[in-house]
Amino acid sequence: MDRVQIEALLNEVREGHTGVNAALERLKDLPFEDLGFAKLDHHRALRTGMPEVIFAAGKTVNQVAQIFSRMRENGGNVLATRASEEAFNAVCALEPADQTPRAEFNLTARTITLTQAPTVAGKGTIAVICAGTSDLPIAEEAAVTARLMGNTVDLIADVGVAGIHRLLAQRGSLQAARVLIVCAGMEGALPTVVGGLVNAPVLAVPTSIGYGASFGGVAALLGMLNTCSPNVSVVNIDNGFGAACIASLINHLD
Repeated sequence: MDRVQIEALLNEVREGHTGVNAALERLKDLPFEDLGFAKLDHHRALRTGMPEVIFAAGKTVNQVAQIFSRMRENGGNVLATRASEEAFNAVCALEPADQTPRAEFNLTARTITLTQAPTVAGKGTIAVICAGTSDLPIAEEAAVTARLMGNTVDLIADVGVAGIHRLLAQRGSLQAARVLIVCAGMEGALPTVVGGLVNAPVLAVPTSIGYGASFGGVAALLGMLNTCSPNVSVVNIDNGFGAACIASLINHLD
């Protein structure tokens, strides 16, 4: 539960629309719920402004589905990253039989999302840029995450430095963004170029795309860490989710 949900619950109790026992029932799983194989941190959104997210890689489809179901029943928005279509089907199987399945699967981003609670809107637009179409899965992961956290997202794909005119054609969108997430593999040059065009924070995401000497994204990571654009900060290889979380926090600052 986040601050908005708890405030709404307390107001319901104060106004007599919800009884104390009913409110206690809804709060009983704070701060966490023990499923045996997982301890769900329902308190995280209240502490950090962002709910716990399911990292599906390494979990069985049944584990993903059970965690997703319990988070759905808790009332907040739910996100699973690095998820398979099999996990999505298992999630849908646990939705109430009398309801149309509401969870959504993004094949490119490998995410499962459920939007069922209001979010505080971000102050501006988060631009998510990727160098090549091969980087799009990471950019999509960032875009899906940022949208679920209440942000307006402008996704700009395939504007790498090998055809710099494609990027320059997007200068208006780049300069209008409050925060930018830039995903690139190969030599990882794109965030430095973008950083030199805008007066906003740029979050660089090295991707694991490239030939042998890219070392699974290490070359791009090192290139981005050595950027000469001072407004660029770097997250881990293929971590579109992490970049989106940071971008969302920045975009919600006054």
